[in-house]
Amino acid sequence: DVQLVESGGGSVQNGGSLRLSCAASGNITGSRCMGWFRQAPGKEREGVASISTYGTTKYADSVKDRFLISKDNAKNTLYLGMNSLKPEDTAMYYCAASRFSDGFCSGLLENNFAAWGQGTQVTVS
Repeated sequence: DVQLVESGGGSVQNGGSLRLSCAASGNITGSRCMGWFRQAPGKEREGVASISTYGTTKYADSVKDRFLISKDNAKNTLYLGMNSLKPEDTAMYYCAASRFSDGFCSGLLENNFAAWGQGTQVTVS
């Protein structure tokens, strides 16, 4: 089974920055589309960013130009750099691995992802 462990969350002021990490078991970052999702209290989980095996990235409009998804396959680690954070970015952030083995990302939809971490909290005030 794939195991994903997020870290790097915390509390920051409006306009601040954070970098989230997701340590993955096995060679999952080099073989599957990986994504970041978030869920704010009382809201549905939403896709934030994804990166394919080939390095193609996709972002939600709300985070475009502020967040950067990247990965280090040698370390089996996924990252999410977050700049210019806003209070509306406050949420639990989850990393996820695609259920498909072709390495492509099929869209920032929950159903496209089969493995999930436990989440790391980001609070912006």
